[in-house]
Amino acid sequence: MTEALKKCSANETAACCCVDVGTVMDNSDCTASWSQTFTSRQDAEATLARLTEKARQVESEPCDINARLSETSEGVRLDVDFTFACQAETLIFQLGLR
Repeated sequence: MTEALKKCSANETAACCCVDVGTVMDNSDCTASWSQTFTSRQDAEATLARLTEKARQVESEPCDINARLSETSEGVRLDVDFTFACQAETLIFQLGLR
């Protein structure tokens, strides 16, 4: 059993093979990116408003939202970066979109 633990890069316990949360979430990635192409600018803006509201529900400090709308041959492309105060908020936001 100890041989299996030695091969792991994460800090595990022998009792349940649990990983310390600090090993997985080290606050290095606090940005969630989202992209989609819409047939109309109105649909893209409505989606941006919905995503912004979801981000505001998660944030502990103001989330930095960087949205870009661009015209493409397929329609209007929405690219958004949501930068939260901590990685846990980023994860909660991403899970809430599923």
